[in-house]
Amino acid sequence: MNAAELLNYLNARGGQEYRVTALLHVGKGKKASVRELGEYCLNVRGTQVQATGPSGQTRLLDRGEFMAVFSSYSFSPATPTGEMTDLGPLFG
Repeated sequence: MNAAELLNYLNARGGQEYRVTALLHVGKGKKASVRELGEYCLNVRGTQVQATGPSGQTRLLDRGEFMAVFSSYSFSPATPTGEMTDLGPLFG
């Protein structure tokens, strides 16, 4: 899944945290490879994405910032971590 698809997926499930692995496709043809860049825990809180990177540092990004940082990556399927960051989805 690309960054825009991931953002839409997270937006539809706001408040629920998901774990993904950022992937970078390198090279073309027979020399093409995929590098794993690390696991990220992501969730949408209102208009912001809360992203915790492989280093454990957490940042709040708006949609534009998220796309600027992550648009060149693809992502593994999102796996729920079981953490809820707010109760909004329960009452939506």
